[in-house]
Amino acid sequence: MIAIGAAIAVLTGIGAGLGISFATAKAVDAIARQPEAASKIQSSLLIGCALAEATAVYGLVIGILLIILG
Repeated sequence: MIAIGAAIAVLTGIGAGLGISFATAKAVDAIARQPEAASKIQSSLLIGCALAEATAVYGLVIGILLIILG
């Protein structure tokens, strides 16, 4: 049962991957439309990707803690 809970916690990586891929696609589209705004778009994209990746790391940590402490 603990392994199932850990697997569900690690599934947050799927959401993070999808979120980052959608954000990257939209950023590339925005840069293609307005190349002069590339630096502003890129900095916003990096902050958003870092926040999305943090959720995946939190899920991984919870999964590991469930296995170790369970």
